[in-house]
Amino acid sequence: MPRAQNKTVPSEHSVADFLATVQPARKAQEAHVLDRLFRDVTGFAPVMWGPSIIGYGRYHYRYASGRAGDYLATGFSPRKAAHSIYIMPGYADFSEILSRLGKHKLGKSCLYVNKLADVDLGVMAELIRAGVDDLALKWKIQPS
Repeated sequence: MPRAQNKTVPSEHSVADFLATVQPARKAQEAHVLDRLFRDVTGFAPVMWGPSIIGYGRYHYRYASGRAGDYLATGFSPRKAAHSIYIMPGYADFSEILSRLGKHKLGKSCLYVNKLADVDLGVMAELIRAGVDDLALKWKIQPS
């Protein structure tokens, strides 16, 4: 029986076109700030993953079970309720950095921020770098 394919894969959609559709205006402005932050911290050009995730870098994984695939190294999605920020691969404890970040919520490997004014962008940059560095200890990260 064939293994299921990842639902979230790189797409040919334009990052600029996607950013132009983000609403409301404050969320769109913040998405541009996040895009610049991720570009600066990672050095990677962004790529759309699926219809709404902007990814920076990618890695190929292969688990002991045999399941393999590619996924974004880090990125974000400017969702209606909150920015979903994909920066923690789940291998390390980032609680010290998170304690300095500001107002946020955590998912399994995702950080939720309602508005950027609630967080310290310098600490966010530190967190992005720490997440990418930690991921690179386990998987080889390549440009997008």
